[in-house]
Amino acid sequence: MSKVPSVWTVLSMLEWATDFFEQKQVKSPRFSIEWLLAHVLSIKRLDLYLAYDRPLSSTELEELRPMVKRRSNHEPLQYITGEIDFHHVKIKVQPGVLIPRQETEQLVDWILELHGDVDSLKVLDIGTGSGCIPIALKHARPGWEVFATEISQEALDIAKKNAEYNKTDISFHKDDLFHPESLENQKFDLIISNPPYIHPDEKNSLDDEVKNYEPELALFCESTQKMYQALEDLCSKYLQTKGSVFLELHEDHSQEVLHIFQEHDWEAIVKHDYGQKPRFLKAKKP
Repeated sequence: MSKVPSVWTVLSMLEWATDFFEQKQVKSPRFSIEWLLAHVLSIKRLDLYLAYDRPLSSTELEELRPMVKRRSNHEPLQYITGEIDFHHVKIKVQPGVLIPRQETEQLVDWILELHGDVDSLKVLDIGTGSGCIPIALKHARPGWEVFATEISQEALDIAKKNAEYNKTDISFHKDDLFHPESLENQKFDLIISNPPYIHPDEKNSLDDEVKNYEPELALFCESTQKMYQALEDLCSKYLQTKGSVFLELHEDHSQEVLHIFQEHDWEAIVKHDYGQKPRFLKAKKP
């Protein structure tokens, strides 16, 4: 491991912590310390390269050291700093809520691409987690009436705080996808969900920072069939005629989900993410 410098500068911290994280087999070691250091210094990550010689104060070092220790244990960066940028909004995250992914931003992009020119829509997000999807949509289209459900009270509390933080008015409800009770007499133009879609037997193949820190309730489903059939049932009941469903998918089970909707006469297609993996489904109500 690199020798501990007598005076800590931005550059010496970047070099020392990168080496330290490599020793601990932390994913993306250089990026990790850049993320943490930029957060502590309240600057953009790329601006670190303009501040190599800047000394770190004792206060900054005191804030940074426990963050470096947490990252060395493979804790996700987003939980350590407590927030993430997501589609032009800032989402607060903590253990107990799934960290928003780039792929989910692509889902939001697709929805806005197809429906963004409509001033007034009634939208439902099922299993909202941190609230990132409805908050991003409401931020982009303030005229939309946006609802969100979540089974976890802990996640729901975080989602409500995120909506308040981003000054977005969203109607949140504690509800269970398999036994929905809060949506009676409601009809929606769009229904969206990024549900748990990883099978339990895949757990050991996940990164440590995912399987050891992110909530299992938001990650794992008993079966693709059971999860997405429940979504199809709910959408059939609560979607307006000619309304649309947008779902995020497991790349290995996209055809199974497509079949679930097609066998119920939905007009459905699968879209690939930027990594060319079949990631999203759009279905229009028959």
